[in-house]
Amino acid sequence: MTTTDPDNLATVFKAYDVRGLVPEQVDETLARAIGNAVVGVLPTDALVVGHDMRPSSPGMARAFAEGAALAGADVILIGLASTDQLYFAAGSLDRAGAMFTASHNPAAYNGLKLCRAGATPVGAETGLVEVRERVAAGEEHRAATPGTIEETDVLDAYAAHLLSLAPVRGRRLTVAVDAGNGMAGLTAPAVLGRLDVDLVPLYFELDGTFPHHEANPIDAANLVDLQEAVRASGADVGLAFDGDADRCFLVDERGELVDPSSLTGLIAERELAKDPGAAVIHNLITSRAVPELVSALGGRPVRTRVGHSYIKAEMARTEAVFGGEHSGHFYFRDFWRADSGMLAALHALAALAEDDRPLSEVLAPYARYAASGEINSEVADKDAVLAELEASWAGSATEIDHLDGMTVTFPGGTFNVRPSNTEPLLRLNVEGDDRDIMTDVRDRVLAVIRRDR
Repeated sequence: MTTTDPDNLATVFKAYDVRGLVPEQVDETLARAIGNAVVGVLPTDALVVGHDMRPSSPGMARAFAEGAALAGADVILIGLASTDQLYFAAGSLDRAGAMFTASHNPAAYNGLKLCRAGATPVGAETGLVEVRERVAAGEEHRAATPGTIEETDVLDAYAAHLLSLAPVRGRRLTVAVDAGNGMAGLTAPAVLGRLDVDLVPLYFELDGTFPHHEANPIDAANLVDLQEAVRASGADVGLAFDGDADRCFLVDERGELVDPSSLTGLIAERELAKDPGAAVIHNLITSRAVPELVSALGGRPVRTRVGHSYIKAEMARTEAVFGGEHSGHFYFRDFWRADSGMLAALHALAALAEDDRPLSEVLAPYARYAASGEINSEVADKDAVLAELEASWAGSATEIDHLDGMTVTFPGGTFNVRPSNTEPLLRLNVEGDDRDIMTDVRDRVLAVIRRDR
């Protein structure tokens, strides 16, 4: 089976991107075919292409460009880039974009993310299915006049743009950064090197084999080195990025992980200060402290499903100034509604530099409740478990909704259980007014989810 076989395409084309094992599922042949197909689907005659540090990425980026040029598109290759750097290029150059990366996936994987001009996302409902169908048809499109391929560097312009959106002024900070051998090894020096900070670098060497740990900061095991570095160096803050550096997680001065909902609250307050009364997007597993804060500040909290396509669609619909997801994605209207882990980090540094208090105290007002974090359980019949949970909580819940899985509001807190789209998993998030409430509800819900059936 080739990588362009319909059965393989059905596997590697996901809801938001293309991703699979190299070279069994994704290779340069597939990349070239996708580049050729994209020109007719988006449609576009101008593209910008970037890639991460995985060994297979440069070849696939070049093959994509060749396929697109064959179909008549003019292509700019920006070389090594973070995903938000690619979004910057697509926005500032007003071109459709392709980013070759497998994000936080292990070294054996690669793939690509697509966007339209202005960094508007492309997913299954907005063109990705049509791209897959064109590739499956096996028809190569040749323009009467092929397009051109040129190379340019946007790293300095990207850094300057981010710093214009979130200037960092005030006291000198010590900042530990774990790039995880991913693209933050390129972007962190370019951006943070312009600031009055003492940088403590971890794993800045670009290495798509990830020799130290996976570049997936949502897994606490991958934050241990950063936590130790923060404590050892006396850093004011630690920053951890995923492989393509579009997500950022924070560690405070004690070496404790910062809840992404607290960072969402902090950035929401800063962005609402620029645009009072604006909408702020939060997904349904974000702490309820976020909509409470947004409302108190006179903003309009807007709740969405989990997933960047839903966040970006709601940002466009509501003209929201900012959006935050519990997974470490943060979206900014001033950044073409795209997500940028580095811009989120700059907001945190700016708030900290302006304040004499340590980060834990700066963020304390945004951490009002006790949260379980996401707990995954393998379940054979997800629908049956959800039905049992709903029946068991119907009498005590004050509200049950099904925006994404099932969200139960009860006296003293909320919980959400939602099925994975790609695995036989149920994902549980619980929040309570205090730790005792959260722990009790967490254990009761898990007892149902994990019961032998």
